[in-house]
This record gives sequence, C-alpha cells and structure tokens, in this order.
Amino acid sequence: MRAKIRLFVEHPLAPAQPVPLTREQAHYLFGVMRLEVDARVALFNGRDGEWTSRVAEAGKRGGILVPEEQAAPQMQPPDLWLVFAPIKKERTNFIVEKAVEMGAARVMPVQTDYTNSERLRQDRLQAHAVEAAEQCGATFVPEVTALQKLDRLLADWPADRRLMFCDEGAAGRGVAALNGEPGSPWAILIGPEGGFSPAERARLTAHPGAAVVALGPRILRADTAAVAALTLWQTTLGDWQ
Repeated sequence: MRAKIRLFVEHPLAPAQPVPLTREQAHYLFGVMRLEVDARVALFNGRDGEWTSRVAEAGKRGGILVPEEQAAPQMQPPDLWLVFAPIKKERTNFIVEKAVEMGAARVMPVQTDYTNSERLRQDRLQAHAVEAAEQCGATFVPEVTALQKLDRLLADWPADRRLMFCDEGAAGRGVAALNGEPGSPWAILIGPEGGFSPAERARLTAHPGAAVVALGPRILRADTAAVAALTLWQTTLGDWQ
C-alpha cells in the first residue's frame, strides 16, 4: 500500500540512499503529522519517480528517511507552458495548482498592458506548486518562472513552439486551430481580467506560431479560462487522448 503522506525532496532517490530532511520538513513530519521512527513516507524529486521510504531518524530539527522501493515511475508532463497574467493572490494560486494537476511543464506569469495584480513572489508560487504536486500524486513539479513583460517574452519566443492564444474576441475559433503533432512544444496564453489590449491582440494574432482559440461563447474568469484551455489542449494534443 502506498504511503499517504507525500514529500518533495531535492536529493536523488534510490534503494537505501539516505535522504536528510530540512528543519521545515522535519517539523511537518514529526511535529505536525506526529510520525515516528519506522513510519512510511512517499518521496519524490521530479526525476526518480515516487519512493516508499522509512523514517530512520526523527528529530525536532531534522531527520533521515531511507527509500525502500519505488511505488510509482517518473511521469513527465507534455512539453507545455502555461503563460498567464497574474490576478488576485488566491486565484493566482489556484491557476498554479491546476497547472500542476493538469500537466503543465512550466508556469510563466507575464505582465500585460491590462494586468492589475499585487506584486508576485516567485518563491511562494514555486512552493505552492510543490504543495500541489505533493497533494495530487504528481511526480513532477513544474518550474514557476519570474514575472516578465509579455512583449519581452514574445521577442525571445522559440521558433519551434506553437502558441495557443486564448482570445475572447475570436468567436467561432475552436479546436480546429490546434493542429500539429502530439508531443510537439506548445504554450497556452491566458490574459488578465480586462483582456488583451488592441496592440497586444494585433501582435499575438500576427505571431507566426499563434493558434487563435475562443474558449466558448461566454466570457470566462481568468482562472476558469486557464482550466478550460488546459483541458482543451490536453484532450486535443496532450496526454489525455
């Protein structure tokens, strides 16, 4: 039976390879969850799958876990970026959480002309991604990049990566725009609550790698749009097929 408590670690995972815990991890396992020596914990590091591990040492400021057997193989997501304009804190956290659950390989907040949100803490969003992976059974944690301007991102855009531009003004454009080989590099772009500016819309529509898609006949909140777009892409070109 797989261990119920899951923990992300940076160390390599292999049979009998000791894994030291940070002070925060030790506090969580032994202070909050009340685990003792010989308890089982599921460990993953984003590279070696999930390993059932035994608590070998337990202390207030540290501890050691020892992997015993692999409980699940490493599962990599498709080569998909989720690019989005940040919104309010809780809803931005929701977007990061769902990106992890639904299989994005990278999460990239961008500043658009109409972005209206508080300052982002990249480290906190990355920690939120780790927590989401621990809770949903994922063995991969996507990188959450620093906030950057949309025009800078587009200027350095890789030539081989397609861009699913979710445009609320593109009525009638659906999955037909998502053409290409499954497994090829893609990104999804979700705009802010106020939508894209006319200048941004014109630039994105003219982008050589853009696939302009409308997410149905209704205006969606940004966090809802992210989930809808991830679902649409995954069922069309991703690993949900």
